Amino acid sequence: MNPRPPLPPFTEETALIKVQAAEDAWNSRDPERVSLAYTEDTEWRNRTEFIHGREEVVEFLKRKWSRELDYRLKKELWGFRNHRMAVRFEYEFHDPSGQWYRSYGNELWEFDELGYMKRRFASINDMTIEASERKFLWER
Repeated sequence: MNPRPPLPPFTEETALIKVQAAEDAWNSRDPERVSLAYTEDTEWRNRTEFIHGREEVVEFLKRKWSRELDYRLKKELWGFRNHRMAVRFEYEFHDPSGQWYRSYGNELWEFDELGYMKRRFASINDMTIEASERKFLWER
């Protein structure tokens, strides 16, 4: 695999670049694109689901974005050290019935020496919101 810069050990500048790249990829809602940031044998915990490997990441994201419509995410670097980062995030989406949600959470990330994410552990809380309460509005 080719290096995926920026590479660890991270500085504040390179950590911020990595977080923005993740936000941009996830907002594409393209499971294949998102999966390319992770090692072939990546390990995830997403809420109560445990995911192993890129193929499972792609399947997970396909399921996620079939239920979480008009998904829009913001990520913020919380801290970093060497090859690890802590990120806070919030995102909004609506379900197929039109109910809007805002989800908040934290992620712990661990990268390999080539800049691919080996581990992603996410803790997430959801709340229902009215469409008028949305923060993340964008043109389609």
